This record gives sequence, C-alpha cells and structure tokens, in this order.
Amino acid sequence: LLEGLKRLAKSDPTVVCTTEEGGEYTIAGSNELHVEVCVRSLCEAYAPSELIVSDPIASYRETVTAPSSVVCLARSPNRMSRLWIAAEPLSDELASAIEDGTLGSQVDSKELRKHLVEKFHWDANIARKIWCWGPGADGANVFVNTVAQQVRDLPEIKAHVSTAFQWTSREGPLCEESMRGIRFNLVDATLHADAIHRGVGQIAPPLRRGCFAAELTARPTLQEPVFLVEVLCPQDCISGVRDCLRQRRARVFEEIPREGKRIMMARAHLSAAESFGFAAAVREATGGRARVEIVFDHWKSFAGDPLEEGSELQELVLNIRKRKNMCAEMPPLDRYLDRI
Repeated sequence: LLEGLKRLAKSDPTVVCTTEEGGEYTIAGSNELHVEVCVRSLCEAYAPSELIVSDPIASYRETVTAPSSVVCLARSPNRMSRLWIAAEPLSDELASAIEDGTLGSQVDSKELRKHLVEKFHWDANIARKIWCWGPGADGANVFVNTVAQQVRDLPEIKAHVSTAFQWTSREGPLCEESMRGIRFNLVDATLHADAIHRGVGQIAPPLRRGCFAAELTARPTLQEPVFLVEVLCPQDCISGVRDCLRQRRARVFEEIPREGKRIMMARAHLSAAESFGFAAAVREATGGRARVEIVFDHWKSFAGDPLEEGSELQELVLNIRKRKNMCAEMPPLDRYLDRI
C-alpha cells in the first residue's frame, strides 16, 4: 500500500498522501471527484487490493481572532532557558497574499518590508525582525522577534526556532490542524550562557508549548474552506438548484440569465463540508440538465468559542480529535503555560 501511495503521488503532482499517527492513510485532492479518481486508481492500478475507505472529510485551519490576553511563559526541559510568547491575528488579506506568493519567504526582504509597512501598517522595526514562516515556505503564519532589550546569544537560537516553528504551525493545539493567519511575537527570552544547554532539544519544546498557550489565550477558532460554486442549467430547473443550495447552507449571491438562451447561471459560496455529493444532488434535482463547477475561493472563520462548554464549535473540534484518535477533551491551558 505504501508503494502504491508513492506511485500515486508521483503520477499526480496535485495529490498529497500522508500517514496519520493512528495508522490511517490520507489522500488529499482538489475536490471530491479528484479524490474518488485517485482512490480508484490506487485500488485498481497502483495497489490492487480491497481497501476500507472512509467518507470524504474537509480539512480545517486553526486561527485566532484577538491578541493574546497574557504573555505566555514556557521553560526549557532543563529549566535553564525561558521564552515569553504572545499571539495576534494576521489580516485575511495578508494571509492570502502569503499563500499565493505575493508576500512571504520567497519575496525580497526589502520589498517585503515595504509592503508590510505601507499596506499592512506594520512597524518598520518589527518588519525587519521576521524570523520564519510556517508551515512550509508559503505558510500564512509568521514568527517575529519583538524583544525590546538586548538578550545575550538570542540570534544563536534563530535556526532552532525556525525548525521548531514548522512543527508547531503544522499541528495546532485544538485538533492538530495546521495554523493559519497567526503572528507569534517573541516578547522576551532568558537563555543559558553555555551553548550546550540551549540546543534545539532545549528550544523546540518550550517554543511549541509557548505558541500553543499563546493561541489558546487569543480567542482561538477554526477556519473552514469555502468553495465558489457555478451551476449552469435551463431556466425551468433553477428552482431545483436553489433548493439544493439552500439545503447545504450555501449563500447564493448571483443569478445571471444568458442572453438569447433560456439558460441561467447561479453562483454561490458553499462550505467544503457541505460540498460532498452536491454535484450528484444537483444532477438528480435537474434530471441531469445542469453543469456544476466547484473551485476553492476563500477561508471563513467559524463563529463561537471552541473553549466554551457545549458550543457547536467545541463539538466540531471534539469530533475532529476523536477521528484523529486524540484525547476526547479540550486541551487545558495549564498543559502548555508555565508559571514563574
């Protein structure tokens, strides 16, 4: 099976195959049809066997909606170094610009600072102190050194912070989904004078715990992917299309009649979780006379607080944790936050 997944990934560069800690294999594609074709190719060509395939699932992103209420302290395992970290949200415009390559680690540093200062109103001194981005080169999270006073040997841990931040931003504290749109600020640090006591093994764990605590104190939430749906159908079938969209919490924002033809085009925003089986439902409601196109459009934050007992968002987070074989309880802040 592993060899079959490797051959599948080589044959289609848009497919991402991963292995979960619970032993599950995940195939990520651009849409539902794409994933179905990949699974069929895996079963019939690359790894001929009978596989147990789950229903499609949507991936989410963890983010924050306000600055951290406290500056979070995390100690190293040897208790000899300390990091103080806070989190704050990035604007949706900035996060999208990082993801599409307009800004981020691939852009020239001078051009990047100019955009951050002039367009997004960053402090010029802060814009010079970006240490890393994550996850990956195009991840929409950033770690910034905002330490005001001189800290001895602080530049020496930059490489360790960059390595640990990739791991941290790839698996958030709520349900191990990737983070998005978060800026982490290193507010202060105390480092051991001996270099052997501030290696990556002593810096990575407190950085991860400090970032997790900072996220949990910054009104965390989840973001869901939202698709742009275009449905082309005859005018006498538009009512069936509207019913399908209404049943799936879609927001119809445009209906355009085609000039000289009795054809309507409806455009709507549909959440990824509600998109599974949508094309088949539309074809059934219109007798196969509709054409459906679905493409990714943007990310949308959920309303509510995942840390509030009994909330719908907390129920969603707990379901994701259960699916990933994680502890079926929300992580307490004391698990990551150290006290002086």
